[in-house]
Amino acid sequence: MKKGFAILLTAAMAASLAACGGASSGGASDSASSSSKAPQSSSGVSSASESATAASSGSSEDYTPAKDSYKIDVVLKTLSAEYWQYVEAGCNAYAADHPGIQVDVKGPTSETAFDEQTNMLTTDLAVDYDAYVIAPLQSDSVAQVMQDATAPVLAVDTDINADYIASFVGTGNENAAASGGKAAVQMAKELGWDEIKCIEIAGVQGDETCTARMNGYKKGVNEAGGEFLENEVQYADATADKAVAAMEGIMSTHPEGIAIVAANNDDMAMAAARTAAGNDAYKNTVFLGFNGDKSACQAMSDGTYTNYISVAQEAYGMGYKAVEAAVKAVDGVKLDRFTDSGSEIITKDNAKERLDTLAGYLKS
Repeated sequence: MKKGFAILLTAAMAASLAACGGASSGGASDSASSSSKAPQSSSGVSSASESATAASSGSSEDYTPAKDSYKIDVVLKTLSAEYWQYVEAGCNAYAADHPGIQVDVKGPTSETAFDEQTNMLTTDLAVDYDAYVIAPLQSDSVAQVMQDATAPVLAVDTDINADYIASFVGTGNENAAASGGKAAVQMAKELGWDEIKCIEIAGVQGDETCTARMNGYKKGVNEAGGEFLENEVQYADATADKAVAAMEGIMSTHPEGIAIVAANNDDMAMAAARTAAGNDAYKNTVFLGFNGDKSACQAMSDGTYTNYISVAQEAYGMGYKAVEAAVKAVDGVKLDRFTDSGSEIITKDNAKERLDTLAGYLKS
């Protein structure tokens, strides 16, 4: 990356004040989230001052590494998805900003390639790394694999349930999803829905991040006066293809339409929206996604889907902060158990600013 993180961050803040948040889960996500406390406008979008705070997605302080060189292993859930490419870019940005830091970023072919990730970690344990940063596909399995690691182990995006984890960097998923659920109920009211019910198209059953987001959607929707239909959750393994089938099932079961369809990520939410297009009963349905992906922001910005909301994670900042935390752990710095990388509600009103920010992240 030719430009350092600080330069990019300054440009992003000046241009848009619209950065977003990253991905976390489980018990740690119960910590106070910046998104849950953000002052909200009538459209549910964070205020300008909160957006500026969210834009500070990289280093929280000017920390000077104690050693001349570090070798950090980063194993993500996959590198095939846009979201994980932003995380990878953030990891590489920290290395570019700090000469002597080497990051080795990798990931399995998909988010269900559990054995592939396990094999990667087993192989990497035999390599002389100074620290390991892992986004686990299966937290308990990864905890067992890494229990004999002699270097610091950190979690990114999804927590790892083990006492030896030095820190977890990610989104407070439950609180972030709750803010999205509340914004979706508000939008549904504005679109004229009297009976506001929500069905979720969820990710991988049992995955901690999926569970945290589901709990957040349920909390946000119910607290805002809607009804989260817990018994009608559709699991789609975080894939668009399966989300299409799930949405077809929802339309069959609810031919009258439904106020909100929430999904575990933007890929699934966008697939659901495409599937419902042309169905008059669903013309005012609010589709709620998670991640703030480029495709979702583009669809909101150009007017393809105006009844769409995404809870945006700061994936780039998550990667940057995770590598920074790993360096600190190697240096013996005591870390907070959880660092919230932030989140932001994206609608058609601020989608263009989000697009500008994302474009900057992947510039090389």
